Amino acid sequence: MNILLLLVPISIVLLGIAIGAFVWAVRKGQFDDLDTPAIDILRDDPLPLPKQSQPQSPDDHAD
Repeated sequence: MNILLLLVPISIVLLGIAIGAFVWAVRKGQFDDLDTPAIDILRDDPLPLPKQSQPQSPDDHAD
């Protein structure tokens, strides 16, 4: 019976930590968008932009 004097406060502390972690996750937006991150892995990477040609020398544009 004396073990309850130890386990009840420990369980209350753990419950407080769990509630604090849940509140922190909600405030940080962890539950805002649950569908899009699962779909993002299926999307293709965007194509790289074509490199813009740099003029080699000022004489190249002297037309």
